[in-house]
Amino acid sequence: MILPIYVYGQPVLREVAKPVDLDMEGLDQLIADMYETMKNADGVGIAAPQVGKSLRIVIVDGTDLVDDYPELKDFKRVMINPEITEKSEETAEYSEGCLSVPDINCSVIRPKKITVRYFNEKREQVTETFDGFGCRMVEHELDHLEGHMFIDRVSQIRRKLIGGKLRKLETRNFRPRYKIK
Repeated sequence: MILPIYVYGQPVLREVAKPVDLDMEGLDQLIADMYETMKNADGVGIAAPQVGKSLRIVIVDGTDLVDDYPELKDFKRVMINPEITEKSEETAEYSEGCLSVPDINCSVIRPKKITVRYFNEKREQVTETFDGFGCRMVEHELDHLEGHMFIDRVSQIRRKLIGGKLRKLETRNFRPRYKIK
């Protein structure tokens, strides 16, 4: 089922998400609904707070980006209760966008490489190191679990420049391409 995507201004996007009980009733359905919602909105990642659930669940799927990033050929992950265990000091800068902040893109500096421990959709514990664009996708979504958004990581001057667009999102004065809340 396609769920509404919560956009900038919704309080759930600023909450620290709660850990997930791996035996939670409806967990598999929520994961399926999140994936369908992400794909319907042409996204490559989504976190549970973006569908109104303050839970530590992230989905990333870079397979549609394989023409630009061949290394993402099989890059599809469900991450339950993810935690970053290591970050590189070396950083990289990329332009980011977000389903919860539609029609705004900004350059963001993040660690170039991270290691994450999480449970996959089979409830198996995994520790994985990410780099390249896949790392960027994971970092962006993990921010949502901490109540952060990519716009929090841009310069003050850039923040002022996008202020009008952010106010339009808060007041719902825009035309969404997908179902929103």
